[in-house]
Amino acid sequence: MDKRERKKPNSKIILFPGIEKRLLEKGLESFQQRRYQESIRFFEEAMEIEPDNTDIHIGLVLAYFEAGGLHKAKDLANKMLQSGIGDYIQVMDLYLMILVQLHQYSEIVATIEVLLEEREIPKEKFEHFSRMLEFSRKMASSKPEEREKEALPIEEFKNKKLNLFSYKDQNEQMQLAAQLAEHNIRPYVEDIKAYLESSEGHPFFKTMLLNVLSEHEYDKEVLLRKFDKSIQIKPSELPPVHQQPQLLTLISRLGAQLEQEDPILYENTKSLIQRHFFMLYPLEVQPANAASWAAAYHSLANEYHGLGDSNDKLGQIYGASEEEVEQALAFIRKIEEISYPNI
Repeated sequence: MDKRERKKPNSKIILFPGIEKRLLEKGLESFQQRRYQESIRFFEEAMEIEPDNTDIHIGLVLAYFEAGGLHKAKDLANKMLQSGIGDYIQVMDLYLMILVQLHQYSEIVATIEVLLEEREIPKEKFEHFSRMLEFSRKMASSKPEEREKEALPIEEFKNKKLNLFSYKDQNEQMQLAAQLAEHNIRPYVEDIKAYLESSEGHPFFKTMLLNVLSEHEYDKEVLLRKFDKSIQIKPSELPPVHQQPQLLTLISRLGAQLEQEDPILYENTKSLIQRHFFMLYPLEVQPANAASWAAAYHSLANEYHGLGDSNDKLGQIYGASEEEVEQALAFIRKIEEISYPNI
């Protein structure tokens, strides 16, 4: 038997090389098309073959979550934390998001308090977790009727103006966006447009609101202001967030250089890029040369991991000028200052 052939655990069935990657791709495709049960089947099959694959775990957690299987999503995310699968803080963010949806605020409080005691929270994430802790303590100590009112802002604002600018906490923003996606948004379209048009407001929340309009196939032009840029767009015509052409080109260029050489650095850098492009969506970055951005992200990832290589050397590796790499890196640092993790 060819050494590349593998058998499925506890089975005599011979698997073709790379089948788990194909199952992962099909799972992601189904997920993007909102066929969540189909997506779950593909991810579960892939996990049987490659039980320690981080991408498969994350995909399955999100598919369970979107399909309404919150307890399954919670159990799998908890298993990832216990087994050390994936980036610990990113998986913890995902786990806490699920607990929010389950209204298990006491468990959120206990979890974050342990993280604080053990000093597990990176400096750049401290404020985010502190805000979540404060919010969860408030919810855990509130009466059920008060909790229901806070957890269901759509009902609270029925037939009233929806003040999107009052939502400062990103978890509250996520909850609101999730509820808007499931409701008739016609009463709230003008409020959403006002937020998108404003020079204020968080880019993360603006992307979520654009997704709401896109999911409702809103086909009228809206004005979007982000990162000192203004564009007119039709939400119904936008590509999915993780299918932005420039994003895919950039990850492909980075992967060609890093995926085999240093897969861990590649995965961490890819996650950083996806998080930034979530906030940028649907803007394109300049310079348009993917090599410049790949080199710049490689440079920042090196810095975070305490590695070497100058911007000039990285520019040579990727085929970009040092000037363009520096220009891209300056913009990346600007995004990183206000960045928020993409679950």
